[in-house]
Amino acid sequence: MTPERAADLVLLGGVVVTMAPDTTTDAEAEGLAILAGEVVALGSRSALQPYVGAGTRVIELADAVILPGFVDSHIHPVFGIDLTRGADLSRCRTLADVEASLRAEAAGAAAEDWLLGWGLDPNLFGDEPVSNTVLDEVAGDRPAFVRFFDAHAALASSAALALAGVTGAEEFTDGSRVVTDATGRPTGYLLELQAIHLVEAVLPPLSFDRRAEALYEVLLLMARAGFTSGQVQDLAPDAIELLQTIEAIRDLPIRLRMSPWYVPGAPLEEVSRLAELQGVQGRRWIVEGVKLMIDGTVDNGTAWLHEPDCLGESTSSLWLDPEQYRVALTELDRRGIPTTTHAIGDAGIDFVVRAIDGLVERTATHRVEHIETMTDAALEVFVSSQATASMQPTHCTLFTRADGSDNWSRRLGEERAGRGFRTRDIVRAGIPLALGSDWPVAPSDAVGILADAQLRRPHDEPDAVPINSNQALDAMEALRGLTVEPYRTIGRTGGVLRVGATADITVLDRDPRTATPDSLGDAVVVLTVVDGRVVVGAGDRAPVTTSN
Repeated sequence: MTPERAADLVLLGGVVVTMAPDTTTDAEAEGLAILAGEVVALGSRSALQPYVGAGTRVIELADAVILPGFVDSHIHPVFGIDLTRGADLSRCRTLADVEASLRAEAAGAAAEDWLLGWGLDPNLFGDEPVSNTVLDEVAGDRPAFVRFFDAHAALASSAALALAGVTGAEEFTDGSRVVTDATGRPTGYLLELQAIHLVEAVLPPLSFDRRAEALYEVLLLMARAGFTSGQVQDLAPDAIELLQTIEAIRDLPIRLRMSPWYVPGAPLEEVSRLAELQGVQGRRWIVEGVKLMIDGTVDNGTAWLHEPDCLGESTSSLWLDPEQYRVALTELDRRGIPTTTHAIGDAGIDFVVRAIDGLVERTATHRVEHIETMTDAALEVFVSSQATASMQPTHCTLFTRADGSDNWSRRLGEERAGRGFRTRDIVRAGIPLALGSDWPVAPSDAVGILADAQLRRPHDEPDAVPINSNQALDAMEALRGLTVEPYRTIGRTGGVLRVGATADITVLDRDPRTATPDSLGDAVVVLTVVDGRVVVGAGDRAPVTTSN
């Protein structure tokens, strides 16, 4: 049968992995044809020839693997612009490294500029209390502000605290806290968003134009890493304006699904405002769903655990009255608004899945984010609640260690750390599981996530001991986590290449189903295609040729 109209784009490679439930046709397909942003044909080279016309772009992908476009199920690209200002401290392994990085940053800044940094690891403080001593030593009278890697804590210098008027006596409508020493003096350690905002409010902002350009570059880097779509777990105050500004002159490099926050302690009337935002959209972005948070993080002692951590912390919800969370969830569900809830500690996870399980009339999909340490009892309720899950494999592999020497493991103790990041248990229980990065907490690196999910250690550290290796995913489980499951977990369908599907496509130089996990971490993203248009290629490293 000859098509009525030639395709806009034809991709010809070694194999097409459709991710359809019946994959018997995968071995037969050598490529696919795209017209007006949709897949119109899959098949052999000869079967696709009729779709090639005078205006068709044909890309030969020698022995490459064509896959449904990868989705990062948890990112913060707009907030990440501010979260990643200044010195990158993510590779620092000692406080001396931090000091050196900050001194280098200060040397390149104007005298009136703040000293900024991000990606700080609390493990670097060892058994000593977290304090701003290193900032004061480097910055002196210059205000300094550094964010921790998890974005749930920050460190402010004494000058920055004074400029913001922080005294340590502040009270908040959630579990945020300004940490003080034995004399009541602020140490500079700010826990959770309301406390962090005290100093953020006096930090000189980036200009709007710089933010727009930075956002585009962040999204382009994600496309280069193999992602065609991202599920944004926030709606920053100027996010819509930024996206509209970018789309006034060019397309976004990837699609975005934006879920605004319902912050702990907000009045129930907030649901009406969030409901009005649903469906607001541009060409490649849409506001959909609502993000909630039940607790903070293990590393900062703000998770919600059934028993205190080994430092006596992580004992309560971010909601001063957790029952208000249940009321908000019920009202959001009544309006048919899907939710995602940040839940890290075992008590927080237990509370959230029981709240979902208790919904009388389910009208929306409800997903739980992170799920770092979970009891067997909570897993059973998770199954009955029909909640879905979203986790970040690299949070396990990059920030914890098999010997329990890291801050996360030491705080939890052996038993609770042994229940950490139970990806395999979740999948084998039949719970849909989407994978992601939580950028900028961890790199938005598709192949790295696929590899680490299987290895349970950093893919670029072959000598590292796997962490709870019994929780490793197999190749197809991991691949589903970046393709089919991100859609399924929010009540949508997608992540499958078939006729009529949106032409969001990721092309790798090797097959993630059969490549060893160690080699998969080195895979090259040959092409990223969004809406039928090639967004990025891999330059000279990729075996790509184009003809018309």
